[in-house]
Amino acid sequence: MPISRLNRRQFLQLTAAGWGLTALSAVTGAAAAAQRPPNIVFIMADDLGWNELGCYGQEKIKTPHIDRMAAEGMRFTQYYAGSAVCAPSRCVLMTGKHGGHAYVRNNQSVGKVGEFGGQLPIPADEVTVAELLKARGYATGCFGKWGLGAPGSSGDPLAQGFDRFYGYNCQSHAHNLYPRFLVNQGEREPLDGNTRGVTGAQYAPQRIADAMLQFVRDHKEAPFFLYYPTVIPHLALQVPEEELAPYQGLWEETPYTGTSYQPHPTPRACYAAMISFLDKQVGRLFALLKELGLDDNTIVFFTSDNGTTHLVEQVDYEFFDSVGPLRGLKGSLYEGGIRVPMVAWWPGRIASAAVSDHLAAHYDVLATLADLVGAETPANTDGISFLPTLLGDGRAQRRHDYLFWDFTGYGGQLAVRMGKWKGIKTDLVKNPEAPLELYNLEEDLSESTNVAGKYPDIAGRIGRIMLEGRSLPEFEAFRFGEYLEAGG
Repeated sequence: MPISRLNRRQFLQLTAAGWGLTALSAVTGAAAAAQRPPNIVFIMADDLGWNELGCYGQEKIKTPHIDRMAAEGMRFTQYYAGSAVCAPSRCVLMTGKHGGHAYVRNNQSVGKVGEFGGQLPIPADEVTVAELLKARGYATGCFGKWGLGAPGSSGDPLAQGFDRFYGYNCQSHAHNLYPRFLVNQGEREPLDGNTRGVTGAQYAPQRIADAMLQFVRDHKEAPFFLYYPTVIPHLALQVPEEELAPYQGLWEETPYTGTSYQPHPTPRACYAAMISFLDKQVGRLFALLKELGLDDNTIVFFTSDNGTTHLVEQVDYEFFDSVGPLRGLKGSLYEGGIRVPMVAWWPGRIASAAVSDHLAAHYDVLATLADLVGAETPANTDGISFLPTLLGDGRAQRRHDYLFWDFTGYGGQLAVRMGKWKGIKTDLVKNPEAPLELYNLEEDLSESTNVAGKYPDIAGRIGRIMLEGRSLPEFEAFRFGEYLEAGG
C-alpha cells in the first residue's frame, strides 16, 4: 500500500513493525550498532528572542549552560519557528506541516471547559512526533505548555503519543506562573498556597522542571523522548526572589503597573532572571544526563516557539537588543517574529563549536527525528531532515525550495523564504489583495528596503507560491480574520 494512502493507525502499526525502515542513520559500525537508540530531548522556550542567549550575542542576560551547549554542539543562524505565536508554532513542530498545511494557524480559544478551555485541538488523525517515536519503542513525556487541546479532547497530549504530561494544557492558564493547579496526567493537581496572584508558595516552572528531571530518572534504562516546552520567558513577569536577586539593582527600572499581566517593580531584572532560571534548568538536565551516564547517547535540541513579545512596558526588547538587527517581534512574520535560536548537542556525533547557516524550520524536526531513529516520515508532511547537517556524515543535505508561513492572526499574514529572498504580505484581513513586499536578506537582514518593484519576476514567483502552497482548512472559520485571539 502506498504511504500516501495509509491512515494514522496503519502508519503507526507499520512503523512499529519496522516496515520499509532504513538503518539507524546516526549509528554506524559494529560497536555502535549494539547501542540502544539515542535518547532525544527537545527544549522549546516560550517567546525567547533570537538574540537573548549569550551564544547569539546577548550581553546582559546570563545563559552559561545553553552557551556551553552551543560551544560543545551546533548553533544555527537561519532557523525558523513554525509561526509567530504559540499554538500554530507548536502545531507545526508536532505535525511536521508548514503553516500553509497545518491544522492550527492562529491562537484560537474553543471556549470554557472547566476554568480554562484550551486551544483548538489538533485532530485525532494527525501523526505527531511523539506518536512516531512511541511507535519505535520510546517512552514519551511532555512537561510545560502544550496549547494544542484540552484534557480529554482529540488534542490532549495523552491522546497524541505522550505517555506522560505535566504542566499547562491551555496557554491562557499558563499566563500565571503561580497557578492554583497544574495538569498531571489529565487531572488537576492543586498547588497549595497559590492563588494565581503576583506570587505564591509554589513556582510552577520549578515544579515542571523537577517533574521533567524525574522522567529522565524513571526512563534511564530505555530510550526516551523528552519534550520540554517551558513556559519561560513568556509573561507574566514572575520569578522567585532568590532567582531575581542577582539582577536587582543592575539597571534603571520603570515599574510595570499595568493590567495585561501581573505587575512587577523591576521588569528588566525579572525578565533577565526568568531566562537565567530557564538556563539553570538546562544545566540541571545536563548534569543529570552525565550522572546517569546518558550524556554520550542523548541528543538535545534547544529553540523557541517565536520571537520576543511586543509588550515593551513589560519586556524592554530594545534594552536587551532581543532580536538584534531583525525587524518585527512576536505576532509578526518579519524576521524578528519567526527567526529563533536553534542549538543541537550530541557529544561525539555533532561537532563542537559548529555554526550552520542551513535553512530549516520547526516543521523539519519530525523528519529529522524520523531519520535519526530510522522511521518512515509520515505522508503529507513538509519537512526535510537536517540530520546530515547535524552529523556531517557525508550524506548530501537536501534543501527546501522555499519555507512557508500562513498566519491568520495579527491582521492576517503570509510569508515565503526562497533562498536569499523573503516575501511577505500583511493586513490580509482588511485587504485580501495586499501587495507583496520583497526583501533580499543577504543584503538587507533588517527588511528595511522593499525591492518588489525592482525584481518583479522574483516577487511574482513568490506570489504564486503563496497561492499554490496554502491549502484551505476543513472548516470555514479558518478564513483570515475569523479566528478568536487567545493570547499565547
